[in-house]
Amino acid sequence: MRVAVTGAGGRLGRALVGALAEAPFTGLAGPIAWTRPDYDLDDVEAPSRLILRDRPEVVVHSAAWTDVDGATRDSALADRRNTAATRALAAACAGSGVDLIYVSTNEVFDGRRTDGRGYRPDDPTGPINAYGRSKLGGEAAARESFDRGKATTAIVRTAWLYGPPGDDFPTKIIAAALRARAAGEPLKVVGDEYGSPTSTADVAEAVTELIGSGAVGGTVHYVNLGAVSRADWAREVLRLAGVGVEIEEVPAATWARPSTPPRWGVLEASPLPSGEPMRPWTEALADYAPILRRAASATGVGTGTGGPV
Repeated sequence: MRVAVTGAGGRLGRALVGALAEAPFTGLAGPIAWTRPDYDLDDVEAPSRLILRDRPEVVVHSAAWTDVDGATRDSALADRRNTAATRALAAACAGSGVDLIYVSTNEVFDGRRTDGRGYRPDDPTGPINAYGRSKLGGEAAARESFDRGKATTAIVRTAWLYGPPGDDFPTKIIAAALRARAAGEPLKVVGDEYGSPTSTADVAEAVTELIGSGAVGGTVHYVNLGAVSRADWAREVLRLAGVGVEIEEVPAATWARPSTPPRWGVLEASPLPSGEPMRPWTEALADYAPILRRAASATGVGTGTGGPV
């Protein structure tokens, strides 16, 4: 099976290429990595050109403009890169009989839920920021293009992704913690925003299983199990990294920012095609611990127990 991945140089794209390379159904050639300059979100002609050149049977669309604050500052650009680019790709795929898997986000929900449950795939959407609206527009564009024909589309929503090559929440929080400790100050972390920390490796394996099952279609939530606040996620990251620092929980309103993220951004995880559940976020993060410890050591500040975590 010929599987192409857009945004193959990004955080999730790299994980997808790696997982698909290990899948028996992609053969010796492995997946097809679509990256810039060949695939560019600003080039609406790229999908037709690449499909004609590479003739994939499935395209996983992980490329997106994920700058949430930037999307608020320039919503027209967000719409062009996340909605219009998806529309162009979906139309090209549908027209050529190519299945499409579109990666979306928890930010298509408003985050005002108060019952403590994660959002299900069939729950009403209602994004409260430009990024969420642009990604929801991409979902609609994908579905509309596949209303007719033999090919199908699947929407895969995920949330709070982390993984190589770094520069993610865990590695950023480690760097911030070490700076705070060196300054003799507590680390301030948002305590009233909740989500589902999710390993890119786990999402990539789930998408690979979805493709291998031959049941591409519908909407699923591929996130690691459980809900946690930013502050408690930070505590677990720092514990695994061996970095001790005092944490001061603060409200999200402490820092003014252009966008408004959903306060309750938790997704209810969909079962894998095999029927097995995604694993808990704590287990996935524990597997990331060696990278966290290296991130702590790479700062040159060192680790230790300089205060309660």
